[in-house]
Formats: sequence, C-alpha cells, structure tokens
Amino acid sequence: MKTEKEKMLSGENYFSNDKELVLERVKAKKLLHKLNITEYLMNGNARTILRELLPNAHKRIYIEPPFHCDYGYNIHLGEMVYFNVNCVVLDTAKVSIGNNVFIGPGVHIYTATHSTNAVERRKTEFAKPVSIGNDCWIGGNAIICPGVTIGDGCTIGAGSVVTKDIPANSLAVGNPAKVIKKLNE
Repeated sequence: MKTEKEKMLSGENYFSNDKELVLERVKAKKLLHKLNITEYLMNGNARTILRELLPNAHKRIYIEPPFHCDYGYNIHLGEMVYFNVNCVVLDTAKVSIGNNVFIGPGVHIYTATHSTNAVERRKTEFAKPVSIGNDCWIGGNAIICPGVTIGDGCTIGAGSVVTKDIPANSLAVGNPAKVIKKLNE
C-alpha cells in the first residue's frame, strides 16, 4: 500500500491533507517565512535557508523574495537560475529547471491539478511534472500549467499561459501560449 506522499510523487490521486504532507508543507512555510520576512535580502542566511528548502538546487541560484512553494524538495534547479520577486512554484510533482534560466516577476509554475469531477475534487488531487530547459527566459506573470515541457532556448512572453509543450528555441506568447517565432535560426 502506497503512502499519500508516494501517490503524490507518482502522479496518482492522493489526499493532500495527509498528516505527513501537511507537516512537510508546514516545514516549507516556516523556511519561507524566514526567507521572505526575516531575511528578505539574498545574503548568507538566505542562502542557508534556500539550501534547506531546495535541497535539489544548484548552489549558484538567486531568488528574490518573496518566493512561495509547497514543499521545495521537488524543485530541481540547475546552475545560474534566477527567480525575480513574487514567484510561486506549486511543487507537488517534480519541477526541473535547467541552467541559465531567468524567471520574471510574478511567474507561477503549477504541478498540482484537480479532477473536473466535483465530487472527486473534494477528496483528492494529483500532479504532473513541469520541465523547463536550459537558457530559457520566462516573462513576468507567465503561468506554466501542470505537465508542460518547455525546450531549451525558449522565451515565454510576459503574461502568457503555457498549457502545452513548447519546442526548443521558440518564442511563445499569449493565452494559451502559441509559438510565434523560431529563435536562433
């Protein structure tokens, strides 16, 4: 029998108010409070907090507070990833972000999702991983939806809502985001 956490990590329906998951979210919220309120500047103390909150992140990252996430341990960051202010990462599934990625202010990355069946939605949720390749720029207030893969070298326009995969070296804009130009050709 799988735990609710095992179900969550494998993309199955799970009960999000399971005791273990609630405790893990509380731990993340306490670390986020320290980052977002107590420190607020990227300094040695903030880096120590980030190492605990994001154990699967390269040490060479920069996050402008405030920053928000569910668990932290599902966020895998490459080298030289920059998050501007007010970013939200709902990391109930793995979020993979490559090297040299710029994430604009107010960007939201969602892995958590819910059934369209109202009765089922009352009890469980599920998650789909998100992947962002190397050398990408995600414009301010963009939303990356569950299950999306963004290829290497992409630019996502400000305010775009990415609902489907974006191939490498593409400029995608709009709601829903559509590729309007191939880059580096």
